[in-house]
Amino acid sequence: MLKAGEWVDPCSSVVRALALQARDLSSIPGRGRNLGQNPSVPMQKLQDIQRAMELLTACQGPAKNLEEASQHRYHFWDTQPVPKLNEVVTTHGSIEQDKENIRQEPYSLPQGFTWDTLDLGSSEELKELYTLLNENYVEDDENMFRFDYSPHFLQWALRPPGWLSQWHCGVRVSSNRKLVGFISAIPANIRIYEIEKKMVEINFLCVHKKLRSKRVAPVLIREITRRVNLQGIFQAVYTAGVILPKPVATCRYWHRSLNPRKLVEVKFSHLSRNMTLQRTMKLYRLPDTPKTAGLRPMEQKDITRVQELLLNYLKQFELAPVMSEEEVTHWFLPQENIIDTYVVEGPDGVVTDFVSFYTLPSTVVHHPVHKNLKAAYSFYNVHTETPLLDLMNDALIIAKSKGFDVLNALDLMENKTFLEKLKFGMGDGNLQYYLYNWRCPDMEPEKVRNVNFHITNTVSQQ
Repeated sequence: MLKAGEWVDPCSSVVRALALQARDLSSIPGRGRNLGQNPSVPMQKLQDIQRAMELLTACQGPAKNLEEASQHRYHFWDTQPVPKLNEVVTTHGSIEQDKENIRQEPYSLPQGFTWDTLDLGSSEELKELYTLLNENYVEDDENMFRFDYSPHFLQWALRPPGWLSQWHCGVRVSSNRKLVGFISAIPANIRIYEIEKKMVEINFLCVHKKLRSKRVAPVLIREITRRVNLQGIFQAVYTAGVILPKPVATCRYWHRSLNPRKLVEVKFSHLSRNMTLQRTMKLYRLPDTPKTAGLRPMEQKDITRVQELLLNYLKQFELAPVMSEEEVTHWFLPQENIIDTYVVEGPDGVVTDFVSFYTLPSTVVHHPVHKNLKAAYSFYNVHTETPLLDLMNDALIIAKSKGFDVLNALDLMENKTFLEKLKFGMGDGNLQYYLYNWRCPDMEPEKVRNVNFHITNTVSQQ
């Protein structure tokens, strides 16, 4: 018998056996959905079977492609206002109408856990969030690398203009107040095709590894949805490295090696066939200084012009933010070890282009020498006079000079025009873009540009 509160390996033979019994019982005429009404099946047995089936679903693992996803059962997402996985969408608009009567009380958590609103202005609570994410957030499939969001990065990502403390939603153990779950929302004006909507971006969904069989993640999503709804917002955008119902766009990660020796040593990349380490290092060698005349770090005086360039440039995309001057200040003004933005100033003093990347290191798990991997992520790159290829080549040179090991980019916007030419290698991971409570036709990657710092996959199988 499964004991209340007991942690169970979802892949255990006991769970599998109970789940098989459930399938056998459900195949008998008259039982299926009405198992609870059949006196021949003890209630405790029914509860064990139901829990086992939920755990077995978790054991299946996340779907990484549409073929795997088609075999998946999404118990949670089937209850949410999102398009079905096989749905062909040709219309634009809300799936559910805006709610007038919004639940005032928080959703119920499993026994022994309680809600908490995190104060990210508190160094102690910020450190708690950092620790939770550092130990439990996104890992690669081989569990060799884990995102290492710094406390200052988290403040930048979670406290943009218009942020609300109640959207920093935590779950604690009631007895010792340990932080074991988190989800966040930040406000954003997003244009989807021709329609501009006030939305939120959902991010940093994280549940402690030992609690992932307790179905805390779906409750986190329901609770952040409730808190956002209370502010009169009913749509959201989010990303995931796995397939959920239903991606509006799928992008692929590409990686440009800046420190080949280290990347090979930590097994982030491998030597190509017939390539030695020395030849690989020569292949990826970069000049010492950028070549674009007038390239310099962005300053306060550039904010209005950068916003103008950004808004004009983003008009060509089908999914893009519409940023205020205050938001441009927050997201682009350089901050050490967080965000780098460089502008190109012409001879007449007018800024014509800019390039940006943010800093997101990863912890290298169980390596005897290297403890972290310093990665730059391409952010927004806008060009009107300088060729994009030249801008990005200069970004690589700058990133290398700042000690980055790799620069990562998605194949969205115009990025496909420079990825291969600048010796980026295609990664093995995709990033899916999703809209909550909004239906619209699918988009190609080159039509997408949206701010997001990656959401984990703790609910991918539910």
